[in-house]
Order: sequence, then C-alpha cells, then structure tokens
Amino acid sequence: MKHTKKIVLLITFLTIMVIMIVGCQSDQTSIEYKYYTQDQLKTSIENQEDILMLDIQVEDDFNEHHIEGAVATYAFPVKSDEDKAKIDTQLQLIEESDRDIVIICPKGLIGAERTYTYLLEKGVKVERLFILEEGQAGWKSDMKNEVNTDELNDEETESSDDT
Repeated sequence: MKHTKKIVLLITFLTIMVIMIVGCQSDQTSIEYKYYTQDQLKTSIENQEDILMLDIQVEDDFNEHHIEGAVATYAFPVKSDEDKAKIDTQLQLIEESDRDIVIICPKGLIGAERTYTYLLEKGVKVERLFILEEGQAGWKSDMKNEVNTDELNDEETESSDDT
C-alpha cells in the first residue's frame, strides 16, 4: 500500500512536470519573421508589383513621411486592443486578395512583429507576410520624385534630340 501511494505521487508529480514543460514550450513558440529589404520594396514599386504596403506608423509620423501607396492604419505600437482594432479596419482589404503584405513600421522592429503575429492570428497566411527591414526610418527613396526626375530627364533628352 505504501508503495502504491508513492507510485501515484510520483506519477502525479511527473505528469505535472510534463504539463509545465510542454506548456512553457508552447508559450515560447517563435515565429520566423520574413523580411523585404528596402531595395526589394523599391524594385517591387518600380515594377508595379501587386503588393499591399500596410503602414502602422502613428498618424503624425505617417503624415510627415510615408511610402507612396502605403495603406495607413496608425496602429503603432500594436500593443492594445485599440491598436489592433485599427489594423482590423483593413482586414477586408487584406482578405479580398492574396497579395503579399509588407508591414511598414517606424523601424521595422517590435511593432511590425506584433502586427505580423496579429495578422497570423486573424488567419492571414504566413506566405503573404513580410516586414520592411529598417522600417520607414530606412526608406531613403521618394519614389514619386524619383519617377518624376526620370521622366523629366527623358523629356529633356527627347527635346535636345529634336534640336
């Protein structure tokens, strides 16, 4: 009888330990985030690839500097339910297509990772999700000005050929 109680206690203890270990490991499941480099995004924009640029910068920062064509959410830092609700306003747009989604945050770090994770929880396929490396802070190109400059240079070349 004494041995039976010891065995039951040992089995109970081991069961609890296994549950604790498994439970802790599932909480530590890491996501392997995928990234777009600044150059990749620039090339995608120049080639007019069908991508969705989801910008989570706060409104003032977005208004000050953003990539043309980016969809504003103003959800940064994506910590609270209120922040996540701002992303939810774009879920229909996200769900209506199977385009790649490039998440743009101030520096391409934790806010972008939270958005990536949140979109996964909402059922967006991992294959579609990317974070812009270095975020908006790393964006050096003003695509609109760059395109306009190229067009002007072509027009100037054509004009000089006519003379």
